[in-house]
Amino acid sequence: MHVTREADTNLGPSDWFTGDVFIDTVAAPAGGARISASVVHFTPGGRTAWHRHPLGQSLWVTEGVGLVQRRGGPVEVIRAGDRVFIEPDEEHWHGASATRFMTHLAMLEVGDDGNPAVWGDHVTDDEYRVEPRSG
Repeated sequence: MHVTREADTNLGPSDWFTGDVFIDTVAAPAGGARISASVVHFTPGGRTAWHRHPLGQSLWVTEGVGLVQRRGGPVEVIRAGDRVFIEPDEEHWHGASATRFMTHLAMLEVGDDGNPAVWGDHVTDDEYRVEPRSG
């Protein structure tokens, strides 16, 4: 057993995010375990870059209003209590709406190489501003 106390909140790296995004690590792969979990806090307009996860990802929105989109699909509104499952290797992005904060718990398993995600281009302002499909 290993207890980690009061881990610091970290600012999300600008290579992965647009705007201010803060990350609290909940679980990290270790000792053969593949699970990774983080609570991610997006400020209004904050969002991920396009990315994909080798084994998929599950999101559980805990606060606020956000947006999520898979490549080629509609922008979807997500709210507290919503769950999103992203298929393995499905290119997508997610983040806060333009006027509201959004927090979600992100859960995934790292790939065989230990890699949790493959990061791509930043979501452009034009991509972000597409009228979302209401949920």
